[in-house]
Amino acid sequence: MPSVPTPNHWVHLDWVLIVVLGWLAIGVLGVVALRRFRFVAIVLFPLGACFSVLLLGVAMSAVFSAPEVAVLPLGLPQLPFHLRLDSLSAFFLLLIGGVATGVSTFAAGYFRQGEGTPPGLICLEYHVFLASIAMVVLADDAYVFMVVWETMALSSFFLVMANHRIPEIRQAGYLYLLVAHVGALAILMCFGLLQANTGDYTFANMRAQHLTPFWGSVAFVLALFGFGAKAGVLPLHVWLPEAHPAAPSPFSALMSGVMLKIALYGILRVSFDLLQTRLWWWGVLLMAVGLLTALFGVVFSTVQVEMKRLLAYSSIENIGLICTGMGLSLLFSAYYMTSLAALALTAALYHMLAHAFFKSLLFCSTGAVMHATGERSLGKLGGLMRYMPWVAWPTLIGVLTCAGLPPFGGFVAEWLLLQSFLFTTGLPSSFLDMLVPVMAALIALIAALSGYTMVKYFGVIFLGQPREASLARAHDAGHWERLGMVWLVLGCVALGLFPNQVIALIEPTTLLLVGAGLAHTVADSGWLLVPVSLERASYAPAIFLLGVLASFGLAFVLVRRLYHGRLRRVPPWDCGYPWQTARMQDTAEGFGQPIRQIFEPFFRIQRQLPSAFDAQPSYQVSVEDPFWHGLYLPLARLVEWVSKLVGRLQQGRIAVYLMYSFASLIVLLLVVKR
Repeated sequence: MPSVPTPNHWVHLDWVLIVVLGWLAIGVLGVVALRRFRFVAIVLFPLGACFSVLLLGVAMSAVFSAPEVAVLPLGLPQLPFHLRLDSLSAFFLLLIGGVATGVSTFAAGYFRQGEGTPPGLICLEYHVFLASIAMVVLADDAYVFMVVWETMALSSFFLVMANHRIPEIRQAGYLYLLVAHVGALAILMCFGLLQANTGDYTFANMRAQHLTPFWGSVAFVLALFGFGAKAGVLPLHVWLPEAHPAAPSPFSALMSGVMLKIALYGILRVSFDLLQTRLWWWGVLLMAVGLLTALFGVVFSTVQVEMKRLLAYSSIENIGLICTGMGLSLLFSAYYMTSLAALALTAALYHMLAHAFFKSLLFCSTGAVMHATGERSLGKLGGLMRYMPWVAWPTLIGVLTCAGLPPFGGFVAEWLLLQSFLFTTGLPSSFLDMLVPVMAALIALIAALSGYTMVKYFGVIFLGQPREASLARAHDAGHWERLGMVWLVLGCVALGLFPNQVIALIEPTTLLLVGAGLAHTVADSGWLLVPVSLERASYAPAIFLLGVLASFGLAFVLVRRLYHGRLRRVPPWDCGYPWQTARMQDTAEGFGQPIRQIFEPFFRIQRQLPSAFDAQPSYQVSVEDPFWHGLYLPLARLVEWVSKLVGRLQQGRIAVYLMYSFASLIVLLLVVKR
């Protein structure tokens, strides 16, 4: 085993800190140039992208290096900042750097003058957010973790509130901040249990503790609740469909593509690293929560009629799938099936990378569409491919990746996850052997519904005829926006065409967490991806791509050689009615109607029926989240009632407050024993 570098010999950690300080310096420059829009957009955001590229390169090298630790005298006198860069931290830094490069480049061309918050202040909030998420994965004690975690929460809150003059955006921001702080309380209690009453809150001390199964289970559930609130798992997901549409698109891209993964990092760090005990039912609980989250998210995404809400529910679905893979890995690890645990964990980590790139790409393309048309409703879009081709084709790549189609990264991630479920017949419990195939069938259903949603998303926006006359004035994306989207497209393609190389990047992380990896298996298979053995399953992305290109090339050559000059262009078949209009196209509501009818128990449907006396009769259907009305609104009313009850104690008289203090002292004297 390589020796752990001393704090005086960092190698990669110092470069990561340079990137963090660079982002903070860019934020300060943004405040100095508060309203100099051109300087902020054309200089500062591209400079931030350059630091992101540097972080990407450092992280790719640090993945294969020994852990590095450091103690920085930045906290309170007895609470310095403990930092640690290991393979798990390096993997997430790689994800942060890769996605932030594309999003920061896109942001350089996205922002317009006169939009909400001054551009310099947006620049500060944006780069403080990037610096804080990088520091979260470096934190090696509970104190610094909570400091940077709250910094991440507050900076992202201000990003959500960028257009704070709109009441709905303020409500979304407050909801997000409330859920974030409830989750932070659970994380704080989790760390309190992990330190086992030693008073030492460093992660090194937590690793040395061996909690009983009961207290270990309490710590795991608290971690799942606390980090799950930030990740958007059921039923803590309600902030996500509100905050993502409220935030500007580059911030939505970072929140969905990066911040949700940082919450999953917290679950991984606690479950696989800090907790030394692993119980089988932890994995089953995490799988169950993940599958319910994924199914709920994908069903709700199919019926959405607003672009960013659709993508927000799609993010909930993908987070659920990732949690399912993590839970399966935890289950295998509890039974010491390390090779299968490594396979499931590799699938989850691969899905994190793929989702980070394709969801950031889709949020960026959605922002470009909103800027070009001024519309966010799917019902008012259509036919944009002819006006915005530079936005349409990257969006198509993102949609295909999100739908899990080869040869892109989303397919590899979902294929590995399904392979993980197919190799579960060796579990010692017959109940689990029966349960896991059912979960695999649900994953297949979720993948199919995800493809259905992406067909709706791309088809309604870019295909067909424009549904509004104003869409003819839509303009394509600018050069900075195109460059940012191309970078994210390259990430989607690279994850699909080079799975063996990506798995080699992931292996040090799986070795750290479960003690096994896949790189030694896939290294001997050449261009084939072989997760276990060649006899069981394999996938060749390069061969698949060559086959597709060869098929298209052969069809093109045959048509040109055999039918050239014998074709004529005519209008499409129109059922005998040649006067087609945009109103005859399938709408977003109509496209999702079959799913709405099949899964009607999932929804809270409100129907507004027309009256015979209406001048313009209309029929409206709204689909609402049942958790909002069944859980959160009653809980809010209960809190309000308790607050009013407690408020009666506030008399505003010093004599009454002294009486409270005296009564409390008497109770303590009677109850507390010496």
